[in-house]
Amino acid sequence: MTRILIIDDDADICYTMGEICSFAGWEVATAANGEEGVRSFLARRPDLVVVDYHMPVMDGLATVRRIREHDPLVPLVVLTVDERQEIADTLMDAGATDFALKPVRAPDLIARLNVNLRITELQRKSPDAYTTKGISEVTQRIIADFLAEHREPLSAEAITLGVGLAYQTVHRYLAYMEANGTIRVERTYGKVGRPRNFYHLP
Repeated sequence: MTRILIIDDDADICYTMGEICSFAGWEVATAANGEEGVRSFLARRPDLVVVDYHMPVMDGLATVRRIREHDPLVPLVVLTVDERQEIADTLMDAGATDFALKPVRAPDLIARLNVNLRITELQRKSPDAYTTKGISEVTQRIIADFLAEHREPLSAEAITLGVGLAYQTVHRYLAYMEANGTIRVERTYGKVGRPRNFYHLP
């Protein structure tokens, strides 16, 4: 049975998320802070960890770093209300693989965790496929395959919906893939505001 560890100082959130994960057929353990969570991780070796960003004792960033020291592949999904890309980038630099935004909705959470479990299953079959700063070739391939299924360039929002990862995760991968030439970007300029980016394969 798939084992999920939930690390959050809010007992109500731990209970709610535990019920959602149990409904999905997963075995659930919870921890009330980062230090307790790291100990539980080492004792239980779960298949996926959900980590709250804002916690006393040891916050989500420090918790992600500590767990990543012990396991380079376990999916670490950060639970947060902060949608800023710079926060996401810092967490992914530390080893986070994806995000789930509060308030949590059951169908979205189950789908998000399933995607991350599937990515990690593929990753473990090719353990050398991790590149730098939390970027994985498996996730890049999933995004590239989704783009290959569509003739027209797609927005980051459309790609996010299509692959089932958080917008912040997709945005980071798109920037990385643009920089290394895996994908191309078309920018559409309106009368006001920032340009919109649309992505496609070369």
